[in-house]
Amino acid sequence: MSEGLAVRDVMKSPAPYIKQGAALGDVVETLRKYGVMGLPVVSQTGSVVGFVSEQDCIHSMLVSSYHCEGAPIVDDVMFTEVLSARPDQNIVDLAQAMGKNKPKLYPVIDDGTLVGLITRSDILQALWESRSHCDAPSKIA
Repeated sequence: MSEGLAVRDVMKSPAPYIKQGAALGDVVETLRKYGVMGLPVVSQTGSVVGFVSEQDCIHSMLVSSYHCEGAPIVDDVMFTEVLSARPDQNIVDLAQAMGKNKPKLYPVIDDGTLVGLITRSDILQALWESRSHCDAPSKIA
């Protein structure tokens, strides 16, 4: 049953991330390497300080290319209000939050530290697998 599944049971760990101050080119390479649509931005002390998406990178690259400005860094484009999940959070609750807030993935943070990453696809797969009992024939004794 999905009611008993926690984020820690479904998340990807260790999570891909990018360091604060990284060049936007490094962000793009990391996004491509891990096949994700966004990355948590982590400070030198290891705390999550932001989030950057593919869309943020595209917008920034269009603007900087058009004006031939210097190469942007992740700090220039990241969002500092990070929507995140907790490892002990129920995936049903997170799925409902994802429906309201529309993010495609969440960093999983425990006590200020990045411990994983969970995507819509991860949740969809877990919900699909957990409902398999609904399709099983019931046995009447």
